[in-house]
Amino acid sequence: MTPSERTYNVLFLCTGNSARSVMAEAILNRKGGSRFRAFSAGSHPKGEIHPYTAQLLENRGFDTSQFRSKNWDEFAKPQSPVMEFVITVCDSAAGETCPAWPGQPMTAHWGFPDPAAFEGAEPETRAFFAQVFGQIERRIDIFLNLPLEALDRLAIQREIRAIGEMELDKTE
Repeated sequence: MTPSERTYNVLFLCTGNSARSVMAEAILNRKGGSRFRAFSAGSHPKGEIHPYTAQLLENRGFDTSQFRSKNWDEFAKPQSPVMEFVITVCDSAAGETCPAWPGQPMTAHWGFPDPAAFEGAEPETRAFFAQVFGQIERRIDIFLNLPLEALDRLAIQREIRAIGEMELDKTE
């Protein structure tokens, strides 16, 4: 298998696994083609995907039937897929002690505000979900353009962390 044919497994982590990490999983699985396989999980999963997350994804043509809110421990088991990347997408999960991931994946933190915690009327809340979706999508677009096959592990680690530090336009 040549480096360009390799499939990279990516785990997006958040606390509740009901909004941001699910959005990231959906976006990367759609845009990453056969090059990436994305998963999501949470340290304290809510038990269900936030209804606004599901509706937003459905409105954008995503099949939401496979999404569920799950604990990150599912991905720390010996039979779990080996991750090349583990990316936290919320500040809470970034500060928590994570399980030991098999294969020593590269890690990064891409902080996004929590749309599930947004307080406002329904139209403003839905708009905020869409705004966060757009921010996640822009970071994933940058990630997808990294020449992973041409970089060594240290350079890749540096690049995926730098993506999390980029200032993104707050509008969609």
